[in-house]
Amino acid sequence: MTLHFDTNELIQISQTTSATGGKVLPWLKAGNIAAASTVTWSEFCNGPLNQPRKNAILAILEGNILDFTKPMAEMASVLFNCTGRRRGSHSDCMIAATAIISAAPLSTRNLKDFERFLPHGLRLHTF
Repeated sequence: MTLHFDTNELIQISQTTSATGGKVLPWLKAGNIAAASTVTWSEFCNGPLNQPRKNAILAILEGNILDFTKPMAEMASVLFNCTGRRRGSHSDCMIAATAIISAAPLSTRNLKDFERFLPHGLRLHTF
């Protein structure tokens, strides 16, 4: 299974003592695939971030950082307009659109921010 990760999950995974990190590694060893949108990657790189943490997440993602495409941009706009045009929510719309268009669930710690996209095709996964 391919699973998209939100920024907060990448942060958790990069912290060696986090409960999420301890669950994700066995999940990956079972043959699952981690992915993220370029929007998520940009937020993650905003840091604070050191090179070892960045390299660790790059290794987990194995190059599965998806470019934000025209269909994703159009889906993000639909999500933004259908969920109340909430100020400051456009990046969440972009992250959700990437997961929806890629037909992969999204793993996030901010369930409240993403549950409003469930009627529009988003699937959520929690560890």
